Amino acid sequence: MAIILRLDRVMADRKMSLNELSERVGVSNVNLSKLKTGKVSAIRFSTLEAICRTLDCQPGDILEYTSDENISEE
Repeated sequence: MAIILRLDRVMADRKMSLNELSERVGVSNVNLSKLKTGKVSAIRFSTLEAICRTLDCQPGDILEYTSDENISEE
């Protein structure tokens, strides 16, 4: 099981820098950088809401679930 973060892709689509997003959302560059690179284990809903509001996107645009398990029916 893995959650893939697509924040960098959405930021690029919106032509927004990490510094600009940090200022608008009110989260430090360091924390946003960790989020962008996937080096976090959790995100607050309030932070996710602020990012989505600022980038005009949905949480699903930033977060993606993938499963590494191959389930086969026998």
